[in-house]
Amino acid sequence: MNNTNLKNIEKLNYLAWKSRYLCTKTFHESGKGGHFGGSFSSAEILTTLYNGILRIDPKNPKWPNRDHLIVSKGHMAGILASVLAIKGFFLIKKLSEYDQLGSAFGMHTTRKIIGCEFATGSLGHGLGVGIGVAIAKKMDHFNSRVFVLMGDGELDEGSVWEAFMSANKFHLDNLIAIIDRNMFNMEGNTEQTMPLEPLHSKLSSFGWEVKTIDGHDVQELYNTLSKIPFTKDKPSCIIAKTIKGKGLALKEGVYKSHYIKMNDRDYKDCIANIKEKMLNSTAKVGENE
Repeated sequence: MNNTNLKNIEKLNYLAWKSRYLCTKTFHESGKGGHFGGSFSSAEILTTLYNGILRIDPKNPKWPNRDHLIVSKGHMAGILASVLAIKGFFLIKKLSEYDQLGSAFGMHTTRKIIGCEFATGSLGHGLGVGIGVAIAKKMDHFNSRVFVLMGDGELDEGSVWEAFMSANKFHLDNLIAIIDRNMFNMEGNTEQTMPLEPLHSKLSSFGWEVKTIDGHDVQELYNTLSKIPFTKDKPSCIIAKTIKGKGLALKEGVYKSHYIKMNDRDYKDCIANIKEKMLNSTAKVGENE
């Protein structure tokens, strides 16, 4: 893919909105709702990774030389499952088992989800685990990359900054942290709860090579992720500026979109908005039903 390949960009945009469609349908039909805000802000990030960047094989999820994606913000399990289903790790119809007793699919990620690398939900641990995996891959002489997708709310955890500090010590240029910078945690604006800015310079001071981009622009996501590692022997970090609840119309950019149980009217409005976005793309994508 390159800057002039419009068809591939349209396809990524289409798949990102399709993942939102499946996620919305899954949450509503379960009757229990779900974590919309942080899921929808990450749709383009996950879609670009799984459909343009990650070296993976859905038919061989445990391939030893695969790239690893650790979703540290585990409450976005719904959108992760939707993206994995679209990619072909399992049938889309399996998403209908969401939040049922014994199901692999619930409000947080588990290893029961085919293609999911790590069970998360207690925030602040993903980056530390990613460092361990990155070190192990180098010791075993694999050329795997380790991606860690984090929420900006979890940056309040001290364990995250211990991990940021250690990654440069071990020269982990196979480690890429992606921060979903939607500016909200579940209680309000991050800068009111515990200010993170100037985040870019803070992370740079810990020895990371940092780039700040638009987390909803799949072209910019692809171009940036294609250039990792940004600097040899240094870990890479992407601050992806996003909108919490992207696609939720009246609930975009508000902390109350963190978890929602929609009524039927709001559900129909949300689905109609997402379908319109999907139809705006001319890419034709095969279904995996």
